[in-house]
Amino acid sequence: MKTLIISGQNHKGSTYHIARELADKIGGETKEFFLPKDFGEFCIGCTGCFMKGEEYCPHYEKLNPITKAMDEADVIILNSPVYVFHVTGAMKAFLDHLGYRWMIHRPRRNMFHKQGVCISTAAGAGTKSTNKDMAHSFFNWGVPKTYKYGIAVAATNWEMVSEKKKKAIDKKTTKMANQIRRRCGRVKPNLFTRGFFLVCRAIQKTGFNSNDKKYWEETGWMDKKRPW
Repeated sequence: MKTLIISGQNHKGSTYHIARELADKIGGETKEFFLPKDFGEFCIGCTGCFMKGEEYCPHYEKLNPITKAMDEADVIILNSPVYVFHVTGAMKAFLDHLGYRWMIHRPRRNMFHKQGVCISTAAGAGTKSTNKDMAHSFFNWGVPKTYKYGIAVAATNWEMVSEKKKKAIDKKTTKMANQIRRRCGRVKPNLFTRGFFLVCRAIQKTGFNSNDKKYWEETGWMDKKRPW
């Protein structure tokens, strides 16, 4: 199995340690990227990725190594500490660049066979809304199975996290890793995802974006083919 970790911060704090612990338990090959160190550009709203193609994004060369790793991975782990009840600015900026991959535009076929994980930590509250930020992208990329784990660690760094909390984290990551391994290669979109795909397909028939419509036609999705 191939696991990709994309961290919404440069430092290796509590959130990163949980993501890494999970990846180690999943086993196989793991690749990591840290934001904003590995990608920290803000979308400028040029619409090049939507109207022409992702290669027209002014940040394409910096972004491409990460999207390539996403396409190659079996499991994608997005992790972010809670910043004012949401993901970090670096994580948000990264996800903004992938709007062209949303189902309404040009989703990648391989995303419909992957598993995604959202991990967030906070000293107190906010993990639910932070995980929701990342889960939105997983759903709209077509990822059929997304796990969410948020925990209030009551600490500002990993060393300060209590042993009781770490034992709870160990138990949760072990269970999640076992589920991920069992489902590898077997996940399929549920009825809601399939239904939303068909809605997007119907919208594409109007041809409001010729670049998107051409993509759907070339994949065969406008006919009987489906990404799953």
